[in-house]
Amino acid sequence: MRFLHCSDVHITADYASLPMLRLGWRRWIAMAELSVGGRLKAYSRAPETLATIASDAEQHGVDHFILSGDVTAYALEPEFQLARDSLGALGEDPGRCTVIPGNHDVFTPGSHRAGRFARHFGHLLESDLPEHRREGAFPFVRLVGQEAAVVGLLSARVPFMPGIAYGRIGAAQLDGLAALVKDPRLAGRALLVVVHHAPLTHRGRADGYFHGLRDARALFKLLPGPRYAVLHGHIHHRYHHPATAERPHIFSAGSSTQRGREGYWLIEVKDGQVVGGQKHVPGTVRH
Repeated sequence: MRFLHCSDVHITADYASLPMLRLGWRRWIAMAELSVGGRLKAYSRAPETLATIASDAEQHGVDHFILSGDVTAYALEPEFQLARDSLGALGEDPGRCTVIPGNHDVFTPGSHRAGRFARHFGHLLESDLPEHRREGAFPFVRLVGQEAAVVGLLSARVPFMPGIAYGRIGAAQLDGLAALVKDPRLAGRALLVVVHHAPLTHRGRADGYFHGLRDARALFKLLPGPRYAVLHGHIHHRYHHPATAERPHIFSAGSSTQRGREGYWLIEVKDGQVVGGQKHVPGTVRH
């Protein structure tokens, strides 16, 4: 079985054309990142690149497409709509597509209260085993064929202020994950657990206190060995840490639409185990 994993596509609206008062003070601060930091240029072709990645999924014949958060730049309604449009028909089907929110998708309290992510992607959070939900839709389970399941977790929380971007799964979701790992209906299946924040950096270390996944160790305890993989984004580096006896495979999709660093993973599952992955550049599918 084959899974495509991308992340941090950061679909970006035309901020210069929007009323400043409606943007709010958090986005005023963030606009320095867009201009001086170069993000506006880096993601100017993000919708087209995401559409190409969705097309690649069809051409690769993947069994399931996974986007591990940061769909938007700063959680504006037109950004969610552009992202949804870029996925096309693939984004209609929970059986073929999983998308979870990242910290940029809950960038302001207002965007969170308005349920913008759920308005466009909530149908992809449906669960085949809903009794394991503990916090809203999470964790949700998607059974894929006979050999695998995708599990979605929520780590993205509304930040206290821009620049504070740590993640937390929380005890309730971890309890639900512990229950579903023991569920006999998942016996013999590889579990691909999708979370936005990174449990380990590309150097194999815990991420910074204000940026990392606070309960990564608790997550690892539930997912030891090659039956499991954690798929994440948040860190804009693309890397794979193979599984050990103490923890799962870890795949970071980096930032899949960032100009000059575009890419995604194709992850292979065989006989109920995650057996590895290959990096790919959008639009380079070989027949």
